[in-house]
Amino acid sequence: MQTMKAALVAAITVVALTCCLLPSSAEESGRVALVASIDGAIGPASASYVREALAKASERRAEVVLLRMNTPGGLNSSMREIIADVLASPIPVVGYVAPSGAHAASAGTYILYATHIAAMAPGTNIGAATPVQIGGPLPGLPSGTPEKDGKDKKGEPKDAMTAKATNDAVAFIRSLAELRNRNADWAEKAVREAATLSANGALGAHAIDLVARDQAELLRQIDGRVVEIAGGKTQRLATKDAVVEAIEPGRISRFLAVITDPNVAFILLMVGIYGLIFEFMSPGAVAPGVVGAICLLIGLYALNLLPINYAGLALMLVGLVLLTVEAFNPTVVIGLGGIIAFVLGALMLFRVEAPGYRLSWSVIGITAAVFVGFALVLLGSLRRAANAPERVGAQAMRGLPAEVLDWNGSEGHVFAHGERWQARGADTFKPGETVEVTSVVDLTLLIRRAPLRTGKGGTS
Repeated sequence: MQTMKAALVAAITVVALTCCLLPSSAEESGRVALVASIDGAIGPASASYVREALAKASERRAEVVLLRMNTPGGLNSSMREIIADVLASPIPVVGYVAPSGAHAASAGTYILYATHIAAMAPGTNIGAATPVQIGGPLPGLPSGTPEKDGKDKKGEPKDAMTAKATNDAVAFIRSLAELRNRNADWAEKAVREAATLSANGALGAHAIDLVARDQAELLRQIDGRVVEIAGGKTQRLATKDAVVEAIEPGRISRFLAVITDPNVAFILLMVGIYGLIFEFMSPGAVAPGVVGAICLLIGLYALNLLPINYAGLALMLVGLVLLTVEAFNPTVVIGLGGIIAFVLGALMLFRVEAPGYRLSWSVIGITAAVFVGFALVLLGSLRRAANAPERVGAQAMRGLPAEVLDWNGSEGHVFAHGERWQARGADTFKPGETVEVTSVVDLTLLIRRAPLRTGKGGTS
């Protein structure tokens, strides 16, 4: 029995040592491919997510990071943050436009050009990288002598600001193309003329490196390739049998994804303003003030991450002030001006027309309608309060019945409104008699005999 126990312990020890000394998986040998996915518009949340993914890949010493993209584009600032992180990454980044039917338009094209290896799935497309932004000159203002095709004699866009943005974007994408040895001429065409390419077309134009149906095929094709990573170092990829793991967005990235939606940021801002208004109207309610302050701060934080137009924000605030003034001092004109200022400010609030970062008309309309409804409800309450009988002060005492407690000459004391009052009157009254209050002078009630009631409810 002792021999069997010793043999069992020895076997367990040998197995444990074998498991510790030999790699148990491809991950322990460094052959891990981490997948980060960008779906939808590129913004602060996407930039935070990619930064987290590259940091995690560096910590785990992954073989590559597969950056799977399906995006219509997004914010220029977030795009440049992602590209800066990709260029500085010690881990090779493989850009992959997938699945079939996906696209990497606008900002996605720049990011794909920045990756160490660019790949696309069949049935995908890239391009349309022309920068689009609100803020050009007003229509009708002179800007040189444009030709019929909308360009000047040098072939540049007639708008100076648009020309500057376009030339900057061209220089940027050409620098990425030269860095990765890809087609710089087509990249410039994608910016200036919004050109697009299918997967096979991009491969033929040398805008990408390969076409792969899925991630497994992609890893097999890039196995053995040599890429240059940050610092000028080269690395030979060994991805044929790499373990593929998806990287989920962290809490911060998920939080940013919610609040940096322009519609959510706009709603948070409005809820915050409403909460503070209700708190100022009813001091001590606490809940509206707390909720309003939190929502307002989160909304302002989200606006700080987004490219906003401060003139639009100022117009919105002016509109809110005018609607508040209209609620307390009805003039119609002020209220109409407040609605117009609020809607115009909401339309001007965001400076870009990037996909996914437009403020919804329905959100603007609903918010404006809520403000108008709030003003109407408050206006109705003020009118009802103005027409209602007084409930406090001297006016509230007029016409109230009072019971005579004692009387001497033209003065005495009466019981009215639950209290004992000093009273004066022209008549002589007896204790216990019911009289009527006519006025209040210096905390003294002026009284008279109560009028007689007729059978039909009238007085005589």
